[in-house]
Amino acid sequence: MHKIVFLDRATIAPQIRLRTPAFVHELVVHERTRPDEVVERLQGAGIAITNKVALTSAILEQLPDLRLVAVAATGTDCVDKAYCQRHDIAVANIRGYAVNTVPEHTFALILALRRNVVAYREDVIKGEWQKSGQFCFFNHAIHDLAGARLGIIGEGALGQSVAAIARAFGMVPLFAEHKGRSGFGQLYTPWDEMLATSDIITLHSPLTPETRNMIALPEFRKMARRPLLINTARGGLVDEEALVQALDEGLISGAGFDVTAGEPPAADSPMMRIAARPDVILTPHVAWASDEAQQTLADQLIDNIENFVAGRPTNLVKGAY
Repeated sequence: MHKIVFLDRATIAPQIRLRTPAFVHELVVHERTRPDEVVERLQGAGIAITNKVALTSAILEQLPDLRLVAVAATGTDCVDKAYCQRHDIAVANIRGYAVNTVPEHTFALILALRRNVVAYREDVIKGEWQKSGQFCFFNHAIHDLAGARLGIIGEGALGQSVAAIARAFGMVPLFAEHKGRSGFGQLYTPWDEMLATSDIITLHSPLTPETRNMIALPEFRKMARRPLLINTARGGLVDEEALVQALDEGLISGAGFDVTAGEPPAADSPMMRIAARPDVILTPHVAWASDEAQQTLADQLIDNIENFVAGRPTNLVKGAY
């Protein structure tokens, strides 16, 4: 009998079907789990499912029966993978499920900001159309995507999908070399050149110690073309106080973020201070969350668990098993 505990089922929409694993098991589902509830809830469990509930070494060392952490997401920064590696606990994640939904959300943000859709909508609601006295008005700049240079930070599946959509719009995608590194070849643009020459910059990188705050005030000051900055990856990639300053100083022309450094963000956080600006769109970490993508995620989650129990594990995180 395998005991499976899902710590945060509410992170997947209720309409998404979670398939029953095809082996003898006990499945315990919790909608949410506080940090002080994790150890008690995972006692006796061989398999833990988590999306964002943290499994630190202090927690894991109290769970001797745990053999698999099935992460219901791609990012695994919520799990102490070094501890898992030392104690033969497998960590599996979800891959490839968001290749449509995240790029589509990325372009929803780009299009809305590039054409100032939010600002014009607010003007219409305030009665500016009637005040204009004619069939249209020009309170905000509108720019096409065709010909624009799109700096892409992250050359994985999501970055590649974003580049394909960009080409369809007639844009010029630029894959950035990794910050502080060079020699990636002709298909990549040097980091500083990408910052200086992009009309839009979009982030599709994991959050690691090396990438944390990769965009801060020095980077903003190199953005000569005042680009839009789009982040549908991880909030910690951007120094949020620096982002506020960059907007205030006009170093960038707008920001479209689906993620923040703390989620949900505190009411007095930098991102919430700018959320009402017409040149900012902040969405609640839902770029990944189309129904189609969530169902793919849920199916792959159970696949990972079934395959592990069957002795042919899939999607193991490198260095964690």
